[in-house]
Amino acid sequence: MRAGLQALTSRGRSFLASGIAALLMAVILGENDLFRIGVLVTALPLLAAMVVARTRYRLSCARRLDPPRAEVGGEATVTLRLENVTRLPTGLLLIEDTVPYALGVRPRFVLDRVESRGVREIDYRVRSDLRGRYTIGPLSIRIADPFGLVELTRSFTISDTLVVTPQVAALPHVRLSGEWTGGGDSRTRSVAAAGDDDVAPREYRQGDDLRRVHWRSTARHGELMVRREEQQWQSRGALLLDTRRYAHRGEGPRSSFEVAVSAAASIGVHLAHEGLGLRLVTDLGAEHLTDTGLSYSLLDTLAVVRHSPARSLEMGVSALRQGGGDGLIVAVLGSLDPEEARELARLRHSGITAVAVLLDVSTWEGGDSAAAESHQAVQAVLAGYGWRIVRLPAGTSIASVWQNAASRGRYAVNPAGGAA
Repeated sequence: MRAGLQALTSRGRSFLASGIAALLMAVILGENDLFRIGVLVTALPLLAAMVVARTRYRLSCARRLDPPRAEVGGEATVTLRLENVTRLPTGLLLIEDTVPYALGVRPRFVLDRVESRGVREIDYRVRSDLRGRYTIGPLSIRIADPFGLVELTRSFTISDTLVVTPQVAALPHVRLSGEWTGGGDSRTRSVAAAGDDDVAPREYRQGDDLRRVHWRSTARHGELMVRREEQQWQSRGALLLDTRRYAHRGEGPRSSFEVAVSAAASIGVHLAHEGLGLRLVTDLGAEHLTDTGLSYSLLDTLAVVRHSPARSLEMGVSALRQGGGDGLIVAVLGSLDPEEARELARLRHSGITAVAVLLDVSTWEGGDSAAAESHQAVQAVLAGYGWRIVRLPAGTSIASVWQNAASRGRYAVNPAGGAA
């Protein structure tokens, strides 16, 4: 009841004050008719407060996001499910869900009445042009009486998270696997004999297929020996994303940084779908990706990646070097000088395919000649060490230039260690 009285609206307070005043005047003047009117006007907001207060714990709420991940510029549908869990119907319900400003205005709905054990589902759409992880909820419900005298607000505790991922472009197939660790397009390879599951024979076990019996080893050991199963083997690669603030130009969704994040997401998802075991590295070091749902984990990480204050790629290069075992390195790079390019280029050696996606930041600067010359120098250094170059200027989709990843560099390394 106290909560109901505190929830009186301006109209409800006016009714209550008018009723009390009418009662006082009726007592002073001895007017029975005025006393009856005062009782009615006073009782009306009190009864409304009592009824509304009793309905505050009658609802349960659930929320569903479809899909729970949406690309930048894409839409997601939020479904609210309200259930009246008591035997009494509700009154007027004013519903408002909490939505971050980046997803749009807060949705508001009105439900006239929910019957006993009744269920209502309400849908609305959200959309964002900015990457991120957004919390939707909690839901608040304002319970009002039909006369607008009382309005009680109740907030649920549940909330859900919508992940807005970078835009992912479908990339054409480019043969990169020829120089990955293990070589070839096959995803199955026998492991060295020292491994736990190699091609060396082992003793026969109950249930083994007799077609796997290795007769030469059986004759040598004097007991039945069978060949071990081949182990499923996966190529490994590394994806480097340059997030340094000073290495990028522009602001907003069309900045070189956002283009770089989208390019990294497209390449990472493309390689993951082709069966590559991938790890993500930024200029600040290695990022943790879960083993299961690799492409989802990558997109979740890239959804929240931000500019870094780092001035060099030293930590990123060190993380790539310490990882080891990578047959493929793909670097999505902003502006860097030839010396930084040389340190990165030295990671490539025989047996490793290295691809550099170079964002031509000069095209974001309105044709800065100095930046264009630096870009050409960096390209020459990387190509000189055998890196494959994919140039990505402003306004160009990564899908339209990705086929250049199949082309080797056109420069050769001179004896002094530079690019000729």
